[in-house]
Amino acid sequence: MTRTNRLSLLAVSVAAAVLAAPALAHSPYLLPNGFNLDKDDHVTVEASFSEHVFVPTVAMLSDDFHLVGPDGKTLPLKPVALRDLAVLEAPLPVDGTYRLTSGERQGRVAKAALIDGTWEFIDPRRPLPAGVTPVDMQSVTKAEAFVTRGKPDQAALAPSGKGIEYRAITHPSLIRAGQPAEFELLFDGKPLANADVEVEQARAGEVENTRLPLVTSDARGRFAITAPEPGLYFAMTRHRVDAANGLPARSYTYALTYSVSK
Repeated sequence: MTRTNRLSLLAVSVAAAVLAAPALAHSPYLLPNGFNLDKDDHVTVEASFSEHVFVPTVAMLSDDFHLVGPDGKTLPLKPVALRDLAVLEAPLPVDGTYRLTSGERQGRVAKAALIDGTWEFIDPRRPLPAGVTPVDMQSVTKAEAFVTRGKPDQAALAPSGKGIEYRAITHPSLIRAGQPAEFELLFDGKPLANADVEVEQARAGEVENTRLPLVTSDARGRFAITAPEPGLYFAMTRHRVDAANGLPARSYTYALTYSVSK
């Protein structure tokens, strides 16, 4: 049985994380306490937003936390919310692969602006650069992870067809260091080309995680990530959609936590 030592990862100093310049600020994540399990009948999951991934800062709340089982059926999950993180317990009654997901979280609508080529939600106390016009924008986030009890299978890997998500081509429970892990980036079920994928490797006891080279999806929405060594990894993509049909502009974020073996 392979388990990630979550406590050692969380031992990183919160003060150091606040002082450090975060590579992926305000990132959502789900962190199970195991990824490849033998006969465990449950898995415990941490859900949070963080300025330093896997050091929890703000508890993630969602009305759609759920588990997709090896039979493809969904089971709602009820979180226990603390101030810095939420905790979920997901049953694993049979062998196979399970998808843990926050579901699609509709965030607040706030003012955002394109500043130096990057969309940013605006601090109302901060004066905008000349010529910059703010727009109403809603954040939409989804965080996921996959765990396998016993032998991996495929049913839980099927995409939802809603919002932004990764379709795993390489099974998440079979990712190996030094070998490319292949994915397809989708938006509303269709390939999303030329989108950036940011990747971090968790580093316990260090101020910053290791940031891997930026990856970009190809014309078919395909991309591959090669982990340099075993460990815990985090991949994230953001995608902006202009206002239309009476809806505000939307900032979509998808985040995947996964484990890499030797």
